[in-house]
Amino acid sequence: MNSEAKKFHPGDVPPQPGVYVYRDRFGTVIYIGKAANLRHRMSQYFQASRMNRADPKQRSLLKSIYDWDFFVVKNEDEALILESRLIKEYAPQYNILMRDDKRFLLVKINLKEDFPRLDLARVRKDDGCKYFGPFPKGSALRSTIEFLSAYFGLRTCKPNSPDESTRKHCLKRIVKDCLEPCTGKVTREQYHQHIEKMLQLLNGNIDSVIKELENKMREAAEKKQFEKAARFRDVITNIKTVFGEKTRSFRYASIPSAPGYAAVEDLQKVLDMSSPPMIIECFDISNILGTLAVASMVRFENGSPAKDKYRRFKIREVDQIDDFAMMQEVIKRHYSRKIREKQQLPDLLMVDGGKGQLSSAMETLAEINCPPLTVIGLAKKNEEIFLPGQSEAVVLDRHSPALRLLQAVRDEAHRFAIGYHRKLRMQRLQESLLDDIPGIGAKRKQVILRHFGSIRKLRQAGAEEIMRKIPGAGRIFAERIVEFLHKKD
Repeated sequence: MNSEAKKFHPGDVPPQPGVYVYRDRFGTVIYIGKAANLRHRMSQYFQASRMNRADPKQRSLLKSIYDWDFFVVKNEDEALILESRLIKEYAPQYNILMRDDKRFLLVKINLKEDFPRLDLARVRKDDGCKYFGPFPKGSALRSTIEFLSAYFGLRTCKPNSPDESTRKHCLKRIVKDCLEPCTGKVTREQYHQHIEKMLQLLNGNIDSVIKELENKMREAAEKKQFEKAARFRDVITNIKTVFGEKTRSFRYASIPSAPGYAAVEDLQKVLDMSSPPMIIECFDISNILGTLAVASMVRFENGSPAKDKYRRFKIREVDQIDDFAMMQEVIKRHYSRKIREKQQLPDLLMVDGGKGQLSSAMETLAEINCPPLTVIGLAKKNEEIFLPGQSEAVVLDRHSPALRLLQAVRDEAHRFAIGYHRKLRMQRLQESLLDDIPGIGAKRKQVILRHFGSIRKLRQAGAEEIMRKIPGAGRIFAERIVEFLHKKD
């Protein structure tokens, strides 16, 4: 750690919207703020006269600032969302006002339902639903979702499968705007055609809807129906505010978090790539002296984890302590399949390790005739970046957004690999319990595990279920298993 605090020079900070982060001498985040103009806002903290005018809390903050960083975004709405997200993640001691758990709203729709409806949520879950947002203007969003549901004839009732009994509880004003799938007025296919049109709007294609509403507004005004015209005007304003050009950059809840998209752009410059590495894949190996060897592959998209694209591998071909050979095996298996199935390849492939791991990866990619990829190795000891054909490693400043992104990807690959290895190890330990039960040999052990899947499920079963599922198992044998496993709880 440097002995002196990081110097602030206004010229190092762009006059653009963004979020700034202050840390103390121990690297702890102590304050996070947003600004329409980062250079102007951050400069205020480092003015000599600021200390004299500040209240005790501000003086304490100013004295504690040892390091700083910033993230440029496209507009103030993005800055607001990113600031809130980072405050919730780091809970800095000087951020008081935004420490509550309130989150910006998301639009949620479950396309797996026969008749989906629009809903609002504050947390994006891995539940198979499609999410849009977050949106900082909650009142405008609520009004807009209510209008869109009526405009496209979508149902607003709660049941997953609405029927005639559901309709009895609907208000007349709601029924008149609904396609009424509960009564069979539309088929599933017809209803989903309306959903597709609505999704186009959520994706930012608002021009046709805006044009239609503007025509209705003019017609109402010409008829001197000014209150009706005003309602159309408000709807138009809300749609533009929520789904218009200004907010398209954060429609999918992918506002850059640290390191985020700013780091993707920084990484492009560091690696001298022709385009930003929007898709990064990283491999890691985990084993104990060559036993239960596994590998992980994690994928980051736009600077954020794409967890549904993660993959894990059991090492099949290497039966000795050889991390290089293990890395070659999984890279060959993974990319051979991608090439064979014509799947999208990553913009950047990273391996956890130095020159050896990098060379192993390059040899394997050449062997399978993989199209050209940018490949790097990240050695953990000194956080050195190794590039093909270069003897000297690239060493970045520890606060570099590019380095923090690579560290985040590497650490996630390591976490995922360790988790899988631990799971297999615990499974092996649990399975070994059966070896201690008298009367269970290797074949019968496999039969038991094949029918129950795991010791945990076997432990939950009673003697009757064991007798029913295991061929030839008598009551005494089944009760012996139950008694033994309960003793081991």
